Amino acid sequence: MTNKFQTISPIDNSIYLERGYSSDKDITDTILRAQKAQREWRNTSIAERANYCLKAVELLVAKKDELGAEITHQMGRPIQYTAGEIEGFAERARYMISIAENKLQDIPIDEQVGFDRYIKREPLGIVLSISPWNYPYLTAVNSIIPAIMAGNVVILKPSAQAPLTAERIKQAFDDAKLPEGVFQYLYLDHSSSQKLIQNEAINYVAFTGSVQGGLAVQHAAQKRFINIGLELGGKDAAYVREDAELEKVVPNLVDGAFFNSGQSCCGIERIYVHSTLYTEFVERAIDIAKDYILGNPLDKGTTLGPMVRAKAAEFARDQIKEAVAGGAKACIDNVLFKQDKAGTSYMGPQIMIDVDHSMRIMSEESFAPLVGIMSVDSDGAAIEKINESEFGLTASVWTNDLESAVKIGDNINAGTFFMNRCDYLDPALAWSGFKNSGRGCTLSEVGYEQLTRPKSFHLRRSL
Repeated sequence: MTNKFQTISPIDNSIYLERGYSSDKDITDTILRAQKAQREWRNTSIAERANYCLKAVELLVAKKDELGAEITHQMGRPIQYTAGEIEGFAERARYMISIAENKLQDIPIDEQVGFDRYIKREPLGIVLSISPWNYPYLTAVNSIIPAIMAGNVVILKPSAQAPLTAERIKQAFDDAKLPEGVFQYLYLDHSSSQKLIQNEAINYVAFTGSVQGGLAVQHAAQKRFINIGLELGGKDAAYVREDAELEKVVPNLVDGAFFNSGQSCCGIERIYVHSTLYTEFVERAIDIAKDYILGNPLDKGTTLGPMVRAKAAEFARDQIKEAVAGGAKACIDNVLFKQDKAGTSYMGPQIMIDVDHSMRIMSEESFAPLVGIMSVDSDGAAIEKINESEFGLTASVWTNDLESAVKIGDNINAGTFFMNRCDYLDPALAWSGFKNSGRGCTLSEVGYEQLTRPKSFHLRRSL
């Protein structure tokens, strides 16, 4: 096995960069630095931690255009959008920093004569953050900033498809004068990742990725009493009620399905439309989809870039072929998108109708610019279809009836339920999933509970 890896740009299949995997000595030294740093870092004030983190965020935002171009080269998102990921990083980071003082303070207990009693939120120690390529900064920030703010130290293992994320975050922290060892990164293959998870020095693992990856992380940690946060896949659904205003709804859902070439954990992959609106909805969606510009993501006019690799595009094309063979209809002729060719990473947007849940396209995560649309006759039917999935990350309803939306949401198996919105993480809300979409939670006040342990102080003042 080679001790190096290459990041192949999906733009033209060229080698964008090459890095060496971290050696056993690198890993050992990183752990030792982390352990030493954490002994001191845990005793710093939350205000001091906030100063370092806010400065690092400012430094990253100042380079957002440069970092955005790097994201485009590494994973293919059009350059007109990638700088926005750094803004999203900053939004989440600043929110989690802003609530840290309140959330991490001691929890007082009702007064008892002769006793002092309270619960402290203690840091866990070393947090291992394993981030994916599709939103390399947005996913990493969910664990890195709150972990550091809670008094932990962090080791980041980035995707080999987007390794520069780790280097740029490390540089920002270094420039912010964060003490050595509080944030580090390692380039690891699967075997080394498994060994690191099994290392007694690691106190928590935050993983974002596929279901298969999550199972591998869980298996690696099975003999250890540590918590694991798993943010995995989705087959996120939307329900368009009879009272929805299509001129507003359709553009939002098409964007939710096709942004980032559909390579979003919470992207829209299934749409259920009330039968009275179904035909018009499909027609409007097709018209919008045809206007996408598929091409080189470095061109400012491109609105749909390549998928991360040709294999991923072929996976989605196979889903389409199987669905068509089963009676479904592909609504968009790929001749409209000249770069959409078999064997390449470039795939145009596709809308499928006459689909059903026996087809992989409606049950298996596509992670592509591909969406299936079905007609339903009632709220109950929509709820049943949405819940008929192994996943439960997000779901949305599109309606002007708030009361009905809340009732529907109460019956949906998803970590986040939206009304008239989709494909967005509000950092004030808990980010979690049902079923195969994972377990644990990031962001919000609840996210800090994952990164600390409660320690009770029961103090009798005198014998």
